[in-house]
Amino acid sequence: MAAPAKRATSKVAIPQLAWDAIRPAPIVLVSGTEPVLADRAIRLLRDTLRAEDPTLEVSELDAADYAPGELLTLASPSLFGEPRFIRVANVEKTGDLFLEEALAYLDAPADDTYLVLRHAGGVRGKKLLDALRSGTGGAIEVVCAELKRDSDKTDFVRAEFQQAGRRIAPGAVRALVDAFSEDLAELAAACRQLLADTDAEISEQLVAKYYGGRVEANAFAVADAAIAGRHGESLGLLRHALASGADPVPMIAAIASKIRTMAKVSASSGPPAQVASRLGLAPWQVERAMRDLRGWSDEGLGRAIEALADTDAQVKGGGRDPVYALERLVENLSRRG
Repeated sequence: MAAPAKRATSKVAIPQLAWDAIRPAPIVLVSGTEPVLADRAIRLLRDTLRAEDPTLEVSELDAADYAPGELLTLASPSLFGEPRFIRVANVEKTGDLFLEEALAYLDAPADDTYLVLRHAGGVRGKKLLDALRSGTGGAIEVVCAELKRDSDKTDFVRAEFQQAGRRIAPGAVRALVDAFSEDLAELAAACRQLLADTDAEISEQLVAKYYGGRVEANAFAVADAAIAGRHGESLGLLRHALASGADPVPMIAAIASKIRTMAKVSASSGPPAQVASRLGLAPWQVERAMRDLRGWSDEGLGRAIEALADTDAQVKGGGRDPVYALERLVENLSRRG
């Protein structure tokens, strides 16, 4: 999992951890815009604490709809002295009341209490964030930023199966990331479904059986055949995808993503691992792009990029026949620009 980016706007005096490195602390700030990772982190912490003490008392608060004294009441010692886990949602929408009481709580956190504050971004609640990051209250921060790089999504998929003690083939990892690259929640759900439905190693063929109908997967199959010069096959795949209800707009976006990766790799030199690190790609993506570039010239790649831009405009309303525009693009790619 990628390390959280360093903040340039304010000094941070507390540990900043990745979602899967979360650990108990009196106060845990879970920040960032990726709800899937934030939910995973909070659930992991709760399950860890519950495994240590099954009597853990779990409570929920909403900072956007907060009543006076709720935090103090939930953090107060119970009759039997159970440890307490208090999750506060929507801290980025907090009102003045919760902000005031949370700041007061930082000065004297309750014993045997774990306060988890979920802040999804924005400037509201900044006074509380600044106090936490300065070290007040003994907090830690778990940064759950959006996974934008395909290499991070690849690591996410591998971790899903590794944690479950299951094997997944490299080609299957690639297929899952290709099919669900736009939505981490859908990618996580696809991993869970494969884990629940099968006992054997997850193969590329199995992923294709489950998710071969995805628009992205169809588009990548079309692009793969066209880039390799197989015009008839790519045209057949394209027409099948469109006949199955695929929308030309996301199809062109997926094809463009593959061509952009080829262009980036074409302009770089060095071993695949170094190029991948420099470009923010997974090594397998670089190796695949290097194979795809065989037979292509820089001029041909440039013409293909121009054709992509023209096709994108036509399928978004600039032309009268988006299907014909896509077929022309496939022909262009099949002739390597």
